[in-house]
Amino acid sequence: METDYRKSMSYKSAQKRIKDIKGFYVHLLVFIFINAAIFIMNTQDTGLLDGLTEITNYATLFFWGIGLFAHWASVFGPNFIFGRKWEERKIKELMDQDKKQIWK
Repeated sequence: METDYRKSMSYKSAQKRIKDIKGFYVHLLVFIFINAAIFIMNTQDTGLLDGLTEITNYATLFFWGIGLFAHWASVFGPNFIFGRKWEERKIKELMDQDKKQIWK
């Protein structure tokens, strides 16, 4: 019974993780398409070279980019910095240190 519960909890956790990852990628695609459309609309009247130099064309890109980075950090950040591989390496390192101290 307990293993079924663990499998169920593991499945729910994996399902939530997949939902979070999909949400980030949808956010990224919307970010790309909307900012491309804004850029095209802003450069249509002034021309490409003048549009590239206008700082106001980058305001949405910049501030939305901050939000997108925060979304990335919430989805991938914890595992990116302190992921499972890091945990395994650290556990092995600490176990090796304990072995060395026991034998001294």
